[in-house]
Amino acid sequence: MNTLKTQKVSLGEKIGYSLGDASANLVFQMMMIFQLKFYTDVFGLDGAIAGSVLLIARVVDAFVDPAVGILSDRTNSRWGKYRPWVLWTALPFCVFYVLAFYNPGIEDKGLVALYATISYILLMTLYSFNNTPYSSLGGVMTGDIKERTSITSIRFVAATIAQFVVQGLTLPLVNKFGQGDQQQGWLYTIGLFAAVAFVFLVIAFASSRERITPPPSQKTDIKADIKDTIKSVPWRAMFVLTLFIFITLAMWGSAMSFYFQYAIDQTMLYRFLENIGLADPDNVRTGVWASILGAFNLIAHQESDAYSIGFSLFNMVGAIVQFLGVIFLSEYLANRFGKKQTFIVCLSLTAIFTALFFVPTSVDVEIIFVLCILKSLAYAPTVPLLWAMIGDVADHVEYVHHRRATGFCFSGVVFALKAGLGLGGAFAGLILSAFNYESGNVATQSDMAIDGIRLVSSIVPAILFGIGVVALFFYPITKEYNEHMQAELAKRREYDEIIARQQREMEEYESIHGKQE
Repeated sequence: MNTLKTQKVSLGEKIGYSLGDASANLVFQMMMIFQLKFYTDVFGLDGAIAGSVLLIARVVDAFVDPAVGILSDRTNSRWGKYRPWVLWTALPFCVFYVLAFYNPGIEDKGLVALYATISYILLMTLYSFNNTPYSSLGGVMTGDIKERTSITSIRFVAATIAQFVVQGLTLPLVNKFGQGDQQQGWLYTIGLFAAVAFVFLVIAFASSRERITPPPSQKTDIKADIKDTIKSVPWRAMFVLTLFIFITLAMWGSAMSFYFQYAIDQTMLYRFLENIGLADPDNVRTGVWASILGAFNLIAHQESDAYSIGFSLFNMVGAIVQFLGVIFLSEYLANRFGKKQTFIVCLSLTAIFTALFFVPTSVDVEIIFVLCILKSLAYAPTVPLLWAMIGDVADHVEYVHHRRATGFCFSGVVFALKAGLGLGGAFAGLILSAFNYESGNVATQSDMAIDGIRLVSSIVPAILFGIGVVALFFYPITKEYNEHMQAELAKRREYDEIIARQQREMEEYESIHGKQE
């Protein structure tokens, strides 16, 4: 059994760092769930055009993301390599978040599409400059396997809370702030989330510390960093896995909004809300709980409220289950069975439960919520593991090539994430357009359009999850291999520290000796 050098990280630092991902998810979840629907129903863009907007930004990302990784790896400041980027980009990131959901009042749909494209590209560019260094920071806070898993678990508890807020409260807040004016409702809601995101990023910067640095003997070599990373088999496996997971999440997340509005019988959904106490047709409910629900517009007063409140409830249930799964299952399963094996089993179950969303009819509301619970529970343990495994990949590159390129490793995976986000939303938009989905927030859709909505909510994303499972079989870092690798790296780093200390002592000696002469 290998003994790893322990690098403990305080709970306060872990929580502070986690707020950075809460901030990112206040943006990411909004884009994953509501961006496509915002473009079709608020901007009034056709589904295919809205999908094209999301695709165009991926071309820019292909250049931006690697550049961010290379740049952050070569940043040297008193705050480290990656921390300062979290601070420097916080304000512009949040400003561009607001602009991406702001309707400037343009009537011409061509100009609307142009504005949407430019604002989305700017937001995605700032996302890269903020989130790539932030994610890389998690890979250099400690080299301890269990501590790294603990950091990512707490990080994704915060992310899940942000997911709960965005997915559960966005539509009720839009209705509350808008008072019938959707554009105003979206602007105020996004402005609120952006302000909170900015504060969280500043706290994340102030709380965290970098402890792992490249070997002292490592020389700057961009070509070597790129070559070593791209040749890495585990990095390739994680790239493919990340790409298809986020294609799937973006497709499914976007599609479920349409699913709740058009594929579920609104009368049955309203009755379901009545049965669980979230409907008050006579507006007579009183008490603290009723006041809290009313403050967030989470009580349905008429059947037309069923979609926004039902979909919000669906998202909140999923987020709560996922939150509990991250806390109680992820770290336990990863420590016992290893990250790879846990990921394979849980992602396979997620694919199965996703496919089953094709089975319920429009009146089977209860079954839909049961599937939500099962899918969220199956997926929950994988949420923190993805980023912990990417940190292991950065270690693997150093282990094999004696060079560390954490930023570039993470930038490639962040590109895969963003590509998945754009491709998933684009594919959903293209499929809906092919099935004759009518944009503009109309009251009803054709049977053909509803069939398209059901497909992109179940069978199609399940197949894409399956591709992610296949990618995991090519990931070679098992629990045993990781323990051996970390022990070897700990020895190297200890040796490097000794050499560096001896060099400093020699320089001090020569300086003093020179002065004496």
